[in-house]
Amino acid sequence: MSRQPLRLAILEAERMLAAGGVSSARVDAELLAAHVVGVERGRLMLQPLVDESVVEALRQLVVRRAAREPLQHLLGTAVLGPVSVAVGPGVFTPRPETELLLDWGLHAIADVRSPLVVDLCTGSAALALGVAACRPDAVVHAVEAHPVALTWAQRNISDHVAVGGTPVTLHAADVRWTDLLVELESHVDLVLCNPPYVPDGTPLPPEVAEWDPPGSVYGGPDGLEIIRAVIAASAGLLRYGGYLGIEHDDTHGEVVPALLRRRRVLTDVEEHHDLAGRPRFATARRRGAAAS
Repeated sequence: MSRQPLRLAILEAERMLAAGGVSSARVDAELLAAHVVGVERGRLMLQPLVDESVVEALRQLVVRRAAREPLQHLLGTAVLGPVSVAVGPGVFTPRPETELLLDWGLHAIADVRSPLVVDLCTGSAALALGVAACRPDAVVHAVEAHPVALTWAQRNISDHVAVGGTPVTLHAADVRWTDLLVELESHVDLVLCNPPYVPDGTPLPPEVAEWDPPGSVYGGPDGLEIIRAVIAASAGLLRYGGYLGIEHDDTHGEVVPALLRRRRVLTDVEEHHDLAGRPRFATARRRGAAAS
């Protein structure tokens, strides 16, 4: 069987992806090639020649990516901070921007011993597992309503535990329920949430519009339906001094902090921007006993 230069196959993959409108064509081409060859991206050039079957396998994946199937679906995983989670049809694909929310949350509870943490709208459980991986002493609960997403979350939690990670308790529940996690009321140190927040009808890239479940993306006419429910639920879950962090749409940089300030039990409201300078998530803290 003849062997072919991998470099040329990657160049052709990059050309096809760019023609398909993929903005990160070179990076995606290399990541797909590394996936097919079975090496890390940084070691691709140590594989100068590959079999024709490898080139064909790469071409097939590139055709799918050029049609705007998410890269993470083709790789089978998405990375969020220290964890890699399985993703595919029926579950929201974690975005790199959410690492900022994870980092903030970990910093908030840095001095809390055996913290109790709740991840609402967990999807693949990436945020919950990110906390569990960085804080093995934490007691982590994750909440998800969609049955398909629950399947992905349970798979990722099971994989995490199988390699020695601390368990995460998964709840099939809706953040809009008035009795959500009543057993944890007033005891939670940190609530994190990456909810559906895109206003209905907003144009989105094909990777999102055609592949992410609509219920994990759109948050009602103004994008705030689930966020309002998360704020209400969190106000009851948090202990005195507990922290809340909610990711939101970049058009919500003023309205979400305003919603947080309307809750008398919440204080220290702050808005946070992503690396591109766009409003990305808002945070607050539960008032102490004397101030509530």
